[in-house]
Amino acid sequence: MNLSKLIILTVFCYAGTCNAQQPQQSGGWKNLFNGKNLDGWEQLNGKAKYEVKNGEIIGTTVPKEPNSFLATKEQYGDFILELELLVNNEMNSGIQIRSESKPDYQNNRVHGYQVEVDPSARAWSGGIYDEARRGWLYPMDINPKGQKAFRKDAWNKYRIECIGNSIRTWVNGVPTANVVDSMTPSGFIALQVHGIYGDMQPGMQIRWRNIRIQTSNLKPSKMDDIYVVNLVPNDLSKQEQAEGFAMLWDGETTKGWLSAKTRTKFPESGWSIANGELHVQEAKGQESTNGGDIITEKQYKAFEMKFDFKLDEGANSGVKYFVTLAEQTQGSAIGLEYQILDDARHPDAKLGRDGNRTLASLYDLITSKKIPNGQHKIGEWNQGLIRVYPDNRVEHWLNGFKVLEYTRGSEEFKQLVQASKYKDWKNFGMAEKGHILLQDHGNHVAFRSIKIKEL
Repeated sequence: MNLSKLIILTVFCYAGTCNAQQPQQSGGWKNLFNGKNLDGWEQLNGKAKYEVKNGEIIGTTVPKEPNSFLATKEQYGDFILELELLVNNEMNSGIQIRSESKPDYQNNRVHGYQVEVDPSARAWSGGIYDEARRGWLYPMDINPKGQKAFRKDAWNKYRIECIGNSIRTWVNGVPTANVVDSMTPSGFIALQVHGIYGDMQPGMQIRWRNIRIQTSNLKPSKMDDIYVVNLVPNDLSKQEQAEGFAMLWDGETTKGWLSAKTRTKFPESGWSIANGELHVQEAKGQESTNGGDIITEKQYKAFEMKFDFKLDEGANSGVKYFVTLAEQTQGSAIGLEYQILDDARHPDAKLGRDGNRTLASLYDLITSKKIPNGQHKIGEWNQGLIRVYPDNRVEHWLNGFKVLEYTRGSEEFKQLVQASKYKDWKNFGMAEKGHILLQDHGNHVAFRSIKIKEL
């Protein structure tokens, strides 16, 4: 090749028009795709078409087939993965990481962490889904800035870091998801072609190129400020600590919590601690007659509180905030309440107005939005989140989905109070600060991973 041709080729590649797979990288990078064929890969589950053209892997949808996966034959634990993809705007896809296919799990169905490719208006690209297992771990509603990172009708660069329990993703250099989880420490990597349904047509394509991986001497990217979904019980990740979160319950003792009745010590009965879980004991549904409610020693103004909870069948409980105990009630203390309830089995779900006593609602005031598959099954852990901003805006979240928002003291809020069971309580919900309360409603409910960040 003469010098002029070499210069021209170099300019085209620098401008991004050279689409062929890059040669073997330095700095510990290894190409997962050789740019010529599918050596090192195998197809699992569905029969979508995978082929190699112009240094790209092209996946094409076909009718009447389940999700298809082109998987690495090699397993990977800790790694940093980078790739580029271009997808049809009507198509959904994903990148499987630390995934498995086993005869004893749904007849070899691929399952595990999936980094979402979603060009739809929902804009969840970069979020993390647990394929064929737990569902959404990091829906992108929790990271609005990250939702803007994906570009339609263009190549998008994904970066995925799996180091220890930390799984982090970026789309085009923008941080999109941060999950801490220990369920699956290693597995294969796979490129998904989603099964088609409804009005979707066969023949839609997704293209991948420049797929490379690092597996040694890994250096995690610097911390960012996006929300962290931490699924490891009672764990506080480095990024959560950097963002200002602290454990509100230490997972082992009663430190920091008092009986709402005595205000001097933790209840002697009705509550128990076992295996890193705080349990309300069963008392046949009798409200605050056994151990009674418990409150934080400290009072809070503006805050962000994360908590995991698990319900028995038919159970009722709640997390209350801005509790002052000034009302001196005989039963449960008065406060704004994030409702915790088995909606299908507890009669309270049918009381109140328009479902405003159902799970994650602002009890007796505002009904929570019901997200398809947004509530985990009874007996499984759910993640709650309460945000109270300094300007009195409040949000309730459930498993990464925002289910309601309101502003304390607004005209709308005052009208809701007047139509509720709290209408006779002066200045209900308007305390400048208050305790956080876990309710004893006489049913067995478990809590863990209770964390708080003061705003």
